[in-house]
Amino acid sequence: MSSTEPIADPAALLLADPYAGYAALRQAGPVHRITGPDGLPVWLVTRYADVRAALADPRLALDKRHARPGNYRGLALPPALEANLLNMDPPDHTRIRRLVGQAFTPRRVAQLRTPVELLAEELLDAVAPHGRAELIADYAAPLPITVICDLLGVPQDARPDFRSWTDALVAPDRSRPEEAKAAVVSLLRFLTGLIARKRTEPGDDLLSDLIAVRDAGDRLSEDELTSLAFVILFAGYENTVHLIGNGVLALLRHPEQLAALRADPALLGPAVEEIARFDGPVPVAIRRFPLEDLTIGGVPVPAGETVLLALASAHRDPARFADPDRFDLHRTDNAHLALGHGIHYCLGAPLARLETEVALTALLRRFPRLALDVPAEQLRHRPSLRARGLLALPVRF
Repeated sequence: MSSTEPIADPAALLLADPYAGYAALRQAGPVHRITGPDGLPVWLVTRYADVRAALADPRLALDKRHARPGNYRGLALPPALEANLLNMDPPDHTRIRRLVGQAFTPRRVAQLRTPVELLAEELLDAVAPHGRAELIADYAAPLPITVICDLLGVPQDARPDFRSWTDALVAPDRSRPEEAKAAVVSLLRFLTGLIARKRTEPGDDLLSDLIAVRDAGDRLSEDELTSLAFVILFAGYENTVHLIGNGVLALLRHPEQLAALRADPALLGPAVEEIARFDGPVPVAIRRFPLEDLTIGGVPVPAGETVLLALASAHRDPARFADPDRFDLHRTDNAHLALGHGIHYCLGAPLARLETEVALTALLRRFPRLALDVPAEQLRHRPSLRARGLLALPVRF
């Protein structure tokens, strides 16, 4: 298979067994022209060195205005949700990131540790008497959605709806495109109403602070404000759910690593990093569009065509990681890219790390006999190239 030869059915190759699929692509060539998630073509970059360089390359834009027609462009959103950090380049990206970055500094996130620990205990208290749980619905999902909704000031009664809307966007059913469209409409209506309510009744939350900035200094447009709330909610919830779920599964499927973690709590930090590398929640980075004709990995990529950077493939590249298919909590050289690289490095990285550390610590302490409640081969992942997460994770204690 040559590096420019199109691959007719990436779903068959990458959805059922993604790491074997990425290994085959990586060995065949550094860059491949494939069919993207919506049936349109993309360039897929598979090797670590190329992926890392491309993540920080200013010639690869996120702004969809640089996209050539006929290529994959990512989620189709209305203007009020489109003006977000995942679609922006400098200088607008720099301006908005600076405004919200102070909410996610390591110091401010550290102040959330105690509330997150209390929440984790509360969630585990609810399932403990039953001896078993569905860990995604009962624990991995409600923990980050509660944290991010508390941070933004989202009322309790809206949170179940929010989860169903994000599910429809992350893994849309191509046979029912109306579901994703309805989710976008519902999300926009909800955020517009929430912002209007907080204008008249501001609270001690991040969204109220952003509204005050927008209304006082006009440093945010109305669409930028709405889009920013959307991307904080969406990214702050979805990726952490999968990081926790994938992490628990990896530990349960590698009992020697789980035993090492139980014996040495100092391995907790390295464990979160190894989970992010070994089975991270984001298989491909947000799509990018070359501002000029480029050469990536020796392959010419025309301006305006869509580039996907395969983080999942880069993390299993033997040219960068020793024994990359091994889940190893003692790995010392772990420069993974799961949280990005360069100016688009994940703003919420400190919070995602904290939530995952707290979730794993509480779970393993409370349930020393934690085990899968179904055979591992029965577990199913979301049918998505964009997100790597379990549909359910039944466990017993």
